[in-house]
Amino acid sequence: FETAGNVAATQIVTRCTQALGVHLARAGGRVIKYLGDGVLALFDDPVAAVDASARAQDVLRDLPAVAGVSATLGVKTGIERGFIIEHDGDCYGDAVNVAARLSDRAQANEILIGESVYKALPVAKRQSCHSLDRLTIKGKAEPLPVWRIDWSRTAETTMTIPLEMYELHTGQRVIQRIDLERLDQRAELAPSGGSLTIGRGEAAGFKVSDPRVSRRHARIEWSGGQCVITDFSSNGTWVRFVGSPAPVSLRRDSCTLYGEGEIGLGAAPEDFTAPTVAFRVINEL
Repeated sequence: FETAGNVAATQIVTRCTQALGVHLARAGGRVIKYLGDGVLALFDDPVAAVDASARAQDVLRDLPAVAGVSATLGVKTGIERGFIIEHDGDCYGDAVNVAARLSDRAQANEILIGESVYKALPVAKRQSCHSLDRLTIKGKAEPLPVWRIDWSRTAETTMTIPLEMYELHTGQRVIQRIDLERLDQRAELAPSGGSLTIGRGEAAGFKVSDPRVSRRHARIEWSGGQCVITDFSSNGTWVRFVGSPAPVSLRRDSCTLYGEGEIGLGAAPEDFTAPTVAFRVINEL
């Protein structure tokens, strides 16, 4: 953030997490939530989870730069296997906690796995694993056996299937859309739907009747698999993501939308009277 600035850095992080979410969904995972600078996903198959994680760096490497700054970030991954409980759009359980702690302990571009994941891997995959012996994990009474995966070796043995082939052979498609809601007004926009203008003008596709809102206040559109909002207003726009400590302020600038949150129009974030639009970006099979 210090090097690129808040706006560019936020765009880089959101673009990376959104791209990873789409990648994990295509690889057989199910994205549960975005965590600001992270993604929580569930896989039925631990091998698929490992393979998808090994290809994550390649996914980010292909992303374009933002404001002249490389969009490639180091990926820290933790994977654990076990019983979980899903409730109200989130998931809970010891495996979730351990995976999160392993991710915290991992270095950039490092994949750490627990013992249950290691034992579920075929012998050929285990050859890419290096034992770190036992590590102390916060929340666990005893140190746990942990392995580090040489993701470069794992990625070399994994075939990447283009999306078109994936859809052809599985009959499944990645669902992408953004849902918008304000009071009794609702709208949705898919990549094939062009763009949607938010404003108080009669031509606005999502009308917000407030004097602080410009006639053509902001535009939402899909570009390169990302959902992007662009501000055109006089008074500015801000975006607050669920789980993020501070909103992103936009003044004739753009921001990638991901997960859930709210869009504020024409007033400061701390103004409780500010007109807001709730949003939810969906990327799933």
